[in-house]
Amino acid sequence: MVRVLVVHDAALLRSALVQLLRYADGLEVSSMPARGDAPDDHDLPVDVCVVDGHCLEGPRDEVARASFWDRCGTRLVVLATPERPGVLRRAFDAGVLGFLDKDAPARRLIDAVHMVAKGERFVDERLTVALLRALEMPLTARELSVLSEASRGSSVAEIAVGLHLSRGTVRNYLASAIRKVGARNRVDAIRIVQNAGWL
Repeated sequence: MVRVLVVHDAALLRSALVQLLRYADGLEVSSMPARGDAPDDHDLPVDVCVVDGHCLEGPRDEVARASFWDRCGTRLVVLATPERPGVLRRAFDAGVLGFLDKDAPARRLIDAVHMVAKGERFVDERLTVALLRALEMPLTARELSVLSEASRGSSVAEIAVGLHLSRGTVRNYLASAIRKVGARNRVDAIRIVQNAGWL
């Protein structure tokens, strides 16, 4: 019996995924929201977590604190879309084994769960190209952190102080990021990077 934990913030979608997986042979399924209090029965061991990709967005330290990450390690099946390569990249960098397109047929989810439970990698063919693109993200970690601060409305001076850089260096990082993502300006760069799931 494979013990599966479904993690999704939307209660309706979470319950639909649970019902879908319960129809499959050999799966024992429970669920919890990604944020907030989890019911007491979630102290039970889990073999695979099925996680909505949106639950993996945000700073890595928030993800690391999530109980599903601590309980499942890399035996996750991430439900994602090709339009959010940043989510795919974070999951891949963390060693996640399963990647499934949200538009995939229901049977693919069951197949993914069984493969990941065996410790095997599962990558939906619809996400393969997006995953390869995600591995080639054009921005450096520093450019991404400068854009992240700018997305919070910080001025060049505030970013410089917060990241211990000179104002000129911050401007250079912003200009470089804008050029690399093909944006018109800082706001456009932030939009592009957020839409890709990098921020």
